[in-house]
Amino acid sequence: MSIDVRALTGDDIKTVLPDLARLRITVFRDWPYLYDGTLEYEEEYLAKFAKAKGAVCVVARDGDLVVGASTGAPMIEHADEFGEPFRKAGYDLSKIFYCGESVLLTSHRGHGLGHKFFELREAQAYALGGFTHSTFCRVVRPDDHPLKPKDYIPLDVFWGKRGYAPVPGLTATYDWKDVDQAEETTHVMQFWMKKL
Repeated sequence: MSIDVRALTGDDIKTVLPDLARLRITVFRDWPYLYDGTLEYEEEYLAKFAKAKGAVCVVARDGDLVVGASTGAPMIEHADEFGEPFRKAGYDLSKIFYCGESVLLTSHRGHGLGHKFFELREAQAYALGGFTHSTFCRVVRPDDHPLKPKDYIPLDVFWGKRGYAPVPGLTATYDWKDVDQAEETTHVMQFWMKKL
């Protein structure tokens, strides 16, 4: 499998926003996010991301098809709900690089693209300079959730090998509609961090 992976910055990010929206809706619909997303919301969310100073979008293409993407930007460029838990915990937001979502089609997993996504986002943090930490967050779901697949393997070991660890007590909450719910509900998100 020959996959082209490259990091896009500045206006180049706008060229892949429709693909990124499609991937987010498709990939996040599965466990553990169970996200019942809309194109309308995605377009609005991603338009804000594309304007962030220092943002990067790592794109994986199989031929002409975008099969995966991963985003990152300085934490100070994100909405307040992302930064507030760090402020409360005494972190300097100007020194934190936020690795946003990574979305990859199931058909293209297991080929090292996850490592490449982290490598290129962290490279952007180093290129911008001044960051002491890299972070991301993941949804917290109960082990006995009825929609959890029996064969699900969490990514904790993978993240640990990249140098990330969960920070006790550093969480946020976000609302979205799950595929099995009629309305939006609140979800706890655990932040993981790594020193750069």
